[in-house]
Amino acid sequence: MPAPARIALGSYQHVLAERWQTMTAEWAAIRRGLAIRRAPHRPPRGGRKTRRHRPILAPASSISSLAGTLVVLGMGVALAKAERERRAATRARMARRTSLLVGEPPAVGLRRVLLGQLEVAIELLETLPPEDRSEHGQRTVHETRKALKRLRALLRLLRPTIGEKRFKRENAALRRCARRLAGARDAEVMIDTLEGLLRAHPKLADPRRTGGGVQRLRAQLLAELDAAAGTDQPGRTPLEEHRAIAAELRAIRTRVADWQLRERPGKAPAPSAPGLEHIYREGRRRLRRARRRGDRDALHAWRKRVKDLRYAAETFDRGPAARTSKSGARIRRTARRADRLGEMLGEEHDLALLARLIRRHAEHFAGDKRTRKALLKLIARRRKQLRRRALRDGERLYRRKPKGFMRRLRAAL
Repeated sequence: MPAPARIALGSYQHVLAERWQTMTAEWAAIRRGLAIRRAPHRPPRGGRKTRRHRPILAPASSISSLAGTLVVLGMGVALAKAERERRAATRARMARRTSLLVGEPPAVGLRRVLLGQLEVAIELLETLPPEDRSEHGQRTVHETRKALKRLRALLRLLRPTIGEKRFKRENAALRRCARRLAGARDAEVMIDTLEGLLRAHPKLADPRRTGGGVQRLRAQLLAELDAAAGTDQPGRTPLEEHRAIAAELRAIRTRVADWQLRERPGKAPAPSAPGLEHIYREGRRRLRRARRRGDRDALHAWRKRVKDLRYAAETFDRGPAARTSKSGARIRRTARRADRLGEMLGEEHDLALLARLIRRHAEHFAGDKRTRKALLKLIARRRKQLRRRALRDGERLYRRKPKGFMRRLRAAL
Protein backbone atom coordinates (compact mmCIF):
# COMPACT_ATOMS: atom_id res chain seq x y z
CA MET A 1 0.00 0.00 0.00
CA PRO A 2 1.36 3.48 -0.81
CA ALA A 3 2.57 5.61 2.12
CA PRO A 4 -0.17 8.32 1.73
CA ALA A 5 -2.88 5.65 1.82
CA ARG A 6 -1.37 4.10 5.00
CA ILE A 7 -1.24 7.52 6.71
CA ALA A 8 -4.84 8.27 5.73
CA LEU A 9 -6.10 4.91 7.02
CA GLY A 10 -4.16 5.37 10.27
CA SER A 11 -5.73 8.77 10.88
CA TYR A 12 -9.19 7.38 10.15
CA GLN A 13 -8.64 4.53 12.65
CA HIS A 14 -7.68 7.07 15.35
CA VAL A 15 -10.82 9.13 14.66
CA LEU A 16 -12.98 6.00 14.70
CA ALA A 17 -11.57 5.00 18.12
CA GLU A 18 -12.43 8.40 19.60
CA ARG A 19 -15.92 8.32 18.09
CA TRP A 20 -16.52 4.84 19.47
CA GLN A 21 -15.57 5.89 23.04
CA THR A 22 -17.88 8.92 22.88
CA MET A 23 -20.79 6.89 21.53
CA THR A 24 -20.28 4.16 24.15
CA ALA A 25 -20.54 6.71 26.99
CA GLU A 26 -23.61 8.34 25.46
CA TRP A 27 -25.36 5.02 24.89
CA ALA A 28 -24.75 4.06 28.54
CA ALA A 29 -26.43 7.31 29.63
CA ILE A 30 -29.36 6.58 27.31
CA ARG A 31 -29.80 3.12 28.79
CA ARG A 32 -29.83 4.57 32.32
CA GLY A 33 -32.41 7.12 31.24
CA LEU A 34 -34.67 4.47 29.76
CA ALA A 35 -34.57 2.49 33.04
CA ILE A 36 -35.10 -0.78 31.31
CA ARG A 37 -34.75 -2.92 34.44
CA ARG A 38 -37.07 -0.82 36.70
CA ALA A 39 -40.76 -1.28 37.23
CA PRO A 40 -42.90 0.85 34.91
CA HIS A 41 -44.77 2.60 37.79
CA ARG A 42 -41.66 3.75 39.66
CA PRO A 43 -39.87 7.01 38.92
CA PRO A 44 -36.11 7.06 38.51
CA ARG A 45 -33.96 6.76 41.62
CA GLY A 46 -33.25 9.83 43.71
CA GLY A 47 -36.89 10.77 43.31
CA ARG A 48 -36.73 14.43 44.13
CA LYS A 49 -39.41 16.37 42.32
CA THR A 50 -36.93 19.04 41.38
CA ARG A 51 -34.87 16.48 39.49
CA ARG A 52 -36.14 16.00 36.00
CA HIS A 53 -36.20 12.74 34.07
CA ARG A 54 -33.31 12.19 31.71
CA PRO A 55 -34.21 12.43 28.03
CA ILE A 56 -34.99 9.18 26.24
CA LEU A 57 -33.73 10.34 22.83
CA ALA A 58 -30.07 10.84 22.18
CA PRO A 59 -28.92 14.47 22.27
CA ALA A 60 -28.17 16.36 19.11
CA SER A 61 -24.46 16.04 19.77
CA SER A 62 -24.80 12.25 19.64
CA ILE A 63 -26.64 12.43 16.35
CA SER A 64 -23.95 14.63 14.86
CA SER A 65 -21.28 12.28 16.23
CA LEU A 66 -23.02 9.33 14.62
CA ALA A 67 -23.21 11.16 11.28
CA GLY A 68 -19.53 12.00 11.47
CA THR A 69 -18.70 8.40 12.26
CA LEU A 70 -20.70 7.20 9.27
CA VAL A 71 -18.86 9.66 7.06
CA VAL A 72 -15.52 8.42 8.31
CA LEU A 73 -16.63 4.81 7.86
CA GLY A 74 -17.72 5.57 4.30
CA MET A 75 -14.37 7.12 3.49
CA GLY A 76 -12.57 4.13 4.97
CA VAL A 77 -14.67 1.71 2.91
CA ALA A 78 -14.00 3.77 -0.24
CA LEU A 79 -10.27 3.71 0.44
CA ALA A 80 -10.30 -0.03 1.05
CA LYS A 81 -12.27 -0.61 -2.15
CA ALA A 82 -9.86 1.57 -4.15
CA GLU A 83 -6.90 -0.32 -2.73
CA ARG A 84 -8.52 -3.65 -3.58
CA GLU A 85 -9.19 -2.50 -7.15
CA ARG A 86 -5.62 -1.22 -7.46
CA ARG A 87 -4.21 -4.57 -6.36
CA ALA A 88 -6.49 -6.44 -8.77
CA ALA A 89 -5.36 -4.17 -11.63
CA THR A 90 -1.72 -4.75 -10.65
CA ARG A 91 -2.23 -8.52 -10.69
CA ALA A 92 -3.91 -8.33 -14.10
CA ARG A 93 -1.10 -6.13 -15.44
CA MET A 94 1.57 -8.48 -14.10
CA ALA A 95 -0.29 -11.47 -15.59
CA ARG A 96 -0.10 -9.83 -19.04
CA ARG A 97 3.48 -8.69 -18.77
CA THR A 98 5.44 -9.90 -21.78
CA SER A 99 8.59 -10.71 -19.81
CA LEU A 100 9.43 -13.01 -16.93
CA LEU A 101 9.21 -11.64 -13.41
CA VAL A 102 12.16 -11.49 -11.05
CA GLY A 103 12.56 -14.93 -9.49
CA GLU A 104 9.85 -16.49 -11.66
CA PRO A 105 10.69 -19.98 -13.00
CA PRO A 106 11.01 -19.91 -16.82
CA ALA A 107 8.44 -22.66 -17.44
CA VAL A 108 5.80 -20.99 -15.25
CA GLY A 109 6.57 -17.55 -16.66
CA LEU A 110 6.48 -18.61 -20.30
CA ARG A 111 3.07 -20.19 -19.91
CA ARG A 112 1.83 -17.05 -18.12
CA VAL A 113 3.08 -14.87 -20.99
CA LEU A 114 1.46 -17.19 -23.52
CA LEU A 115 -1.91 -17.01 -21.78
CA GLY A 116 -1.62 -13.23 -21.34
CA GLN A 117 -0.87 -12.62 -25.02
CA LEU A 118 -3.77 -14.86 -26.02
CA GLU A 119 -6.07 -12.78 -23.80
CA VAL A 120 -4.76 -9.57 -25.39
CA ALA A 121 -5.37 -10.85 -28.92
CA ILE A 122 -8.88 -12.07 -28.06
CA GLU A 123 -9.88 -8.76 -26.46
CA LEU A 124 -8.53 -6.75 -29.38
CA LEU A 125 -10.50 -8.86 -31.85
CA GLU A 126 -13.70 -8.51 -29.83
CA THR A 127 -13.46 -4.75 -29.31
CA LEU A 128 -12.26 -3.67 -32.79
CA PRO A 129 -14.98 -3.07 -35.42
CA PRO A 130 -13.76 -4.80 -38.62
CA GLU A 131 -14.74 -1.79 -40.75
CA ASP A 132 -12.70 0.65 -38.64
CA ARG A 133 -10.15 2.32 -40.96
CA SER A 134 -9.02 5.03 -38.56
CA GLU A 135 -5.53 5.31 -37.12
CA HIS A 136 -6.79 3.63 -33.96
CA GLY A 137 -8.18 0.73 -36.00
CA GLN A 138 -4.90 0.28 -37.88
CA ARG A 139 -2.94 0.33 -34.63
CA THR A 140 -5.27 -2.25 -33.09
CA VAL A 141 -4.85 -4.64 -36.01
CA HIS A 142 -1.10 -4.12 -35.80
CA GLU A 143 -1.10 -4.89 -32.05
CA THR A 144 -3.16 -8.04 -32.65
CA ARG A 145 -0.75 -9.32 -35.29
CA LYS A 146 2.21 -8.44 -33.08
CA ALA A 147 0.68 -10.47 -30.23
CA LEU A 148 0.32 -13.43 -32.61
CA LYS A 149 3.96 -13.10 -33.71
CA ARG A 150 5.08 -13.01 -30.09
CA LEU A 151 3.02 -16.12 -29.39
CA ARG A 152 4.72 -18.01 -32.21
CA ALA A 153 8.15 -16.94 -30.93
CA LEU A 154 7.25 -18.19 -27.44
CA LEU A 155 6.17 -21.51 -28.94
CA ARG A 156 9.60 -21.81 -30.55
CA LEU A 157 11.15 -21.21 -27.14
CA LEU A 158 9.12 -24.09 -25.71
CA ARG A 159 9.49 -26.33 -28.75
CA PRO A 160 11.99 -28.78 -27.12
CA THR A 161 9.77 -28.99 -24.02
CA ILE A 162 6.27 -29.39 -25.47
CA GLY A 163 7.29 -31.70 -28.29
CA GLU A 164 7.25 -31.43 -32.08
CA LYS A 165 3.67 -32.60 -32.54
CA ARG A 166 2.17 -30.10 -30.12
CA PHE A 167 4.37 -27.29 -31.46
CA LYS A 168 3.31 -27.90 -35.08
CA ARG A 169 -0.38 -27.99 -34.18
CA GLU A 170 -0.38 -24.73 -32.19
CA ASN A 171 1.99 -22.94 -34.58
CA ALA A 172 -0.19 -23.84 -37.56
CA ALA A 173 -3.30 -22.60 -35.73
CA LEU A 174 -1.66 -19.27 -34.90
CA ARG A 175 -0.37 -18.92 -38.47
CA ARG A 176 -3.91 -19.39 -39.82
CA CYS A 177 -5.22 -16.68 -37.50
CA ALA A 178 -2.46 -14.27 -38.55
CA ARG A 179 -3.06 -14.86 -42.26
CA ARG A 180 -6.77 -14.11 -41.89
CA LEU A 181 -5.81 -10.66 -40.57
CA ALA A 182 -3.01 -10.03 -43.08
CA GLY A 183 -5.00 -8.73 -46.07
CA ALA A 184 -6.09 -5.36 -44.72
CA ARG A 185 -2.82 -4.83 -42.87
CA ASP A 186 -0.71 -5.46 -46.00
CA ALA A 187 -2.72 -2.91 -47.98
CA GLU A 188 -2.31 -0.35 -45.19
CA VAL A 189 1.44 -0.95 -45.12
CA MET A 190 1.68 -0.37 -48.88
CA ILE A 191 -0.17 2.94 -48.56
CA ASP A 192 2.08 4.04 -45.68
CA THR A 193 5.21 3.02 -47.63
CA LEU A 194 4.11 4.96 -50.71
CA GLU A 195 3.25 8.06 -48.68
CA GLY A 196 6.57 7.88 -46.85
CA LEU A 197 8.36 7.79 -50.20
CA LEU A 198 6.36 10.78 -51.43
CA ARG A 199 7.11 12.76 -48.27
CA ALA A 200 10.82 12.25 -48.89
CA HIS A 201 10.39 13.28 -52.56
CA PRO A 202 7.40 15.68 -52.75
CA LYS A 203 7.90 16.44 -56.45
CA LEU A 204 6.61 12.97 -57.30
CA ALA A 205 3.33 13.74 -55.54
CA ASP A 206 2.54 16.75 -57.76
CA PRO A 207 0.01 15.58 -60.41
CA ARG A 208 0.90 18.55 -62.65
CA ARG A 209 4.41 17.12 -63.04
CA THR A 210 3.69 13.40 -62.98
CA GLY A 211 0.42 13.18 -64.85
CA GLY A 212 -1.47 11.71 -61.87
CA GLY A 213 0.06 8.23 -62.06
CA VAL A 214 0.98 8.22 -58.35
CA GLN A 215 -2.54 9.32 -57.40
CA ARG A 216 -4.05 6.54 -59.50
CA LEU A 217 -1.76 4.02 -57.84
CA ARG A 218 -2.80 5.27 -54.41
CA ALA A 219 -6.47 4.99 -55.38
CA GLN A 220 -5.80 1.40 -56.46
CA LEU A 221 -4.27 0.66 -53.07
CA LEU A 222 -7.26 2.16 -51.28
CA ALA A 223 -9.56 -0.03 -53.38
CA GLU A 224 -7.52 -3.08 -52.41
CA LEU A 225 -7.77 -2.02 -48.78
CA ASP A 226 -11.56 -1.87 -49.00
CA ALA A 227 -11.61 -5.26 -50.71
CA ALA A 228 -9.38 -6.72 -47.98
CA ALA A 229 -12.03 -5.81 -45.41
CA GLY A 230 -14.02 -8.76 -46.67
CA THR A 231 -13.44 -12.39 -45.79
CA ASP A 232 -12.26 -15.50 -47.57
CA GLN A 233 -15.24 -17.45 -46.23
CA PRO A 234 -18.33 -17.08 -48.47
CA GLY A 235 -21.38 -15.74 -46.68
CA ARG A 236 -19.36 -14.58 -43.64
CA THR A 237 -19.17 -10.92 -42.60
CA PRO A 238 -15.94 -9.34 -41.29
CA LEU A 239 -17.43 -9.27 -37.78
CA GLU A 240 -18.17 -13.00 -37.97
CA GLU A 241 -14.62 -13.56 -39.22
CA HIS A 242 -13.20 -11.76 -36.19
CA ARG A 243 -15.38 -13.80 -33.88
CA ALA A 244 -14.26 -17.02 -35.57
CA ILE A 245 -10.59 -16.06 -35.08
CA ALA A 246 -11.27 -15.21 -31.42
CA ALA A 247 -12.97 -18.59 -30.94
CA GLU A 248 -9.93 -20.38 -32.36
CA LEU A 249 -7.66 -18.42 -30.03
CA ARG A 250 -9.84 -19.42 -27.08
CA ALA A 251 -9.41 -23.06 -28.03
CA ILE A 252 -5.63 -22.55 -28.10
CA ARG A 253 -5.79 -20.86 -24.70
CA THR A 254 -7.66 -23.83 -23.23
CA ARG A 255 -5.02 -26.25 -24.51
CA VAL A 256 -2.14 -24.08 -23.25
CA ALA A 257 -3.74 -23.84 -19.79
CA ASP A 258 -3.66 -27.66 -19.57
CA TRP A 259 0.07 -27.90 -20.28
CA GLN A 260 2.17 -29.34 -17.47
CA LEU A 261 5.51 -27.55 -17.74
CA ARG A 262 8.06 -28.41 -15.08
CA GLU A 263 11.57 -27.21 -14.40
CA ARG A 264 14.37 -29.65 -14.98
CA PRO A 265 15.98 -30.88 -11.75
CA GLY A 266 19.57 -30.22 -10.84
CA LYS A 267 21.79 -27.96 -12.89
CA ALA A 268 20.21 -28.77 -16.24
CA PRO A 269 19.33 -25.74 -18.39
CA ALA A 270 15.92 -24.18 -18.20
CA PRO A 271 13.26 -25.63 -20.54
CA SER A 272 13.48 -22.52 -22.73
CA ALA A 273 17.28 -22.55 -23.18
CA PRO A 274 17.35 -25.13 -26.02
CA GLY A 275 14.60 -23.19 -27.79
CA LEU A 276 16.53 -19.92 -27.54
CA GLU A 277 19.67 -21.56 -28.86
CA HIS A 278 17.71 -22.98 -31.80
CA ILE A 279 16.25 -19.54 -32.61
CA TYR A 280 19.70 -17.97 -32.56
CA ARG A 281 21.27 -20.74 -34.68
CA GLU A 282 18.46 -20.53 -37.24
CA GLY A 283 18.86 -16.75 -37.52
CA ARG A 284 22.61 -17.14 -38.01
CA ARG A 285 22.06 -19.70 -40.77
CA ARG A 286 19.55 -17.48 -42.57
CA LEU A 287 21.95 -14.55 -42.33
CA ARG A 288 24.49 -16.55 -44.34
CA ARG A 289 21.84 -17.42 -46.91
CA ALA A 290 20.71 -13.77 -47.18
CA ARG A 291 24.31 -12.64 -47.66
CA ARG A 292 24.83 -15.26 -50.36
CA ARG A 293 21.59 -14.72 -52.27
CA GLY A 294 20.57 -11.16 -51.41
CA ASP A 295 17.02 -11.49 -52.80
CA ARG A 296 13.74 -10.46 -51.21
CA ASP A 297 12.67 -13.95 -50.10
CA ALA A 298 15.97 -14.70 -48.37
CA LEU A 299 15.91 -11.40 -46.50
CA HIS A 300 12.28 -11.88 -45.49
CA ALA A 301 12.99 -15.39 -44.17
CA TRP A 302 15.90 -13.99 -42.17
CA ARG A 303 13.68 -11.22 -40.80
CA LYS A 304 11.28 -13.77 -39.28
CA ARG A 305 14.04 -15.36 -37.22
CA VAL A 306 15.36 -11.93 -36.20
CA LYS A 307 11.86 -11.09 -34.91
CA ASP A 308 11.79 -14.38 -32.99
CA LEU A 309 15.12 -13.51 -31.37
CA ARG A 310 13.82 -10.08 -30.40
CA TYR A 311 10.67 -11.45 -28.74
CA ALA A 312 12.62 -14.22 -27.01
CA ALA A 313 15.17 -11.77 -25.62
CA GLU A 314 12.43 -9.39 -24.46
CA THR A 315 10.80 -12.29 -22.63
CA PHE A 316 13.94 -12.85 -20.52
CA ASP A 317 14.36 -9.15 -19.74
CA ARG A 318 13.15 -9.38 -16.13
CA GLY A 319 13.11 -5.64 -15.45
CA PRO A 320 15.40 -2.95 -13.98
CA ALA A 321 16.43 -5.10 -11.01
CA ALA A 322 17.90 -7.75 -13.33
CA ARG A 323 19.51 -5.32 -15.79
CA THR A 324 22.30 -4.48 -13.39
CA SER A 325 23.86 -7.90 -14.00
CA LYS A 326 25.98 -8.54 -17.07
CA SER A 327 23.63 -11.21 -18.39
CA GLY A 328 20.61 -8.95 -17.95
CA ALA A 329 22.34 -6.11 -19.81
CA ARG A 330 23.30 -8.50 -22.62
CA ILE A 331 19.73 -9.75 -22.93
CA ARG A 332 18.43 -6.19 -23.23
CA ARG A 333 21.14 -5.24 -25.74
CA THR A 334 20.31 -8.31 -27.84
CA ALA A 335 16.61 -7.41 -27.87
CA ARG A 336 17.37 -3.80 -28.86
CA ARG A 337 19.69 -4.78 -31.70
CA ALA A 338 17.29 -7.42 -33.00
CA ASP A 339 14.43 -4.90 -32.92
CA ARG A 340 16.42 -2.35 -34.92
CA LEU A 341 17.54 -4.98 -37.41
CA GLY A 342 14.00 -6.28 -37.82
CA GLU A 343 12.71 -2.78 -38.57
CA MET A 344 15.32 -2.32 -41.31
CA LEU A 345 14.50 -5.67 -42.88
CA GLY A 346 10.80 -4.87 -42.63
CA GLU A 347 11.23 -1.57 -44.47
CA GLU A 348 13.27 -3.32 -47.17
CA HIS A 349 10.54 -5.93 -47.59
CA ASP A 350 7.79 -3.29 -47.82
CA LEU A 351 9.72 -1.39 -50.50
CA ALA A 352 10.22 -4.60 -52.45
CA LEU A 353 6.47 -5.27 -52.39
CA LEU A 354 5.76 -1.68 -53.47
CA ALA A 355 8.15 -2.01 -56.42
CA ARG A 356 6.41 -5.20 -57.50
CA LEU A 357 3.05 -3.44 -57.20
CA ILE A 358 4.26 -0.55 -59.38
CA ARG A 359 5.44 -2.98 -62.05
CA ARG A 360 2.16 -4.88 -61.94
CA HIS A 361 0.06 -1.71 -62.33
CA ALA A 362 2.08 -0.11 -65.11
CA GLU A 363 -1.16 1.06 -66.74
CA HIS A 364 -1.54 3.76 -64.07
CA PHE A 365 1.59 5.42 -65.46
CA ALA A 366 0.53 5.32 -69.10
CA GLY A 367 2.09 8.27 -70.85
CA ASP A 368 4.27 9.01 -67.82
CA LYS A 369 6.94 6.32 -67.80
CA ARG A 370 9.44 8.78 -66.43
CA THR A 371 7.62 9.00 -63.06
CA ARG A 372 7.32 5.22 -62.86
CA LYS A 373 11.01 4.84 -63.62
CA ALA A 374 11.91 7.48 -61.02
CA LEU A 375 9.87 5.70 -58.35
CA LEU A 376 11.50 2.34 -59.08
CA LYS A 377 14.94 3.95 -59.06
CA LEU A 378 14.33 5.57 -55.65
CA ILE A 379 13.05 2.28 -54.24
CA ALA A 380 16.05 0.35 -55.56
CA ARG A 381 18.47 2.88 -54.07
CA ARG A 382 16.79 2.78 -50.65
CA ARG A 383 16.64 -1.01 -50.65
CA LYS A 384 20.35 -1.21 -51.41
CA GLN A 385 21.14 1.06 -48.46
CA LEU A 386 18.94 -0.97 -46.14
CA ARG A 387 20.44 -4.30 -47.25
CA ARG A 388 23.97 -3.03 -46.66
CA ARG A 389 23.14 -1.73 -43.20
CA ALA A 390 21.15 -4.85 -42.28
CA LEU A 391 23.97 -7.21 -43.24
CA ARG A 392 26.45 -5.09 -41.28
CA ASP A 393 24.26 -5.05 -38.15
CA GLY A 394 23.42 -8.73 -38.62
CA GLU A 395 27.10 -9.65 -38.54
CA ARG A 396 27.38 -7.79 -35.27
CA LEU A 397 24.30 -9.43 -33.75
CA TYR A 398 25.22 -12.97 -34.83
CA ARG A 399 28.99 -12.72 -34.48
CA ARG A 400 29.19 -15.41 -31.77
CA LYS A 401 28.55 -19.09 -32.25
CA PRO A 402 25.35 -20.44 -30.63
CA LYS A 403 27.19 -22.15 -27.76
CA GLY A 404 29.14 -19.00 -26.92
CA PHE A 405 25.99 -16.89 -27.19
CA MET A 406 24.18 -19.15 -24.70
CA ARG A 407 27.10 -19.16 -22.24
CA ARG A 408 27.00 -15.38 -22.03
CA LEU A 409 23.25 -15.36 -21.35
CA ARG A 410 23.02 -18.42 -19.09
CA ALA A 411 22.64 -16.44 -15.85
CA ALA A 412 19.67 -14.49 -17.24
CA LEU A 413 17.77 -17.65 -18.18
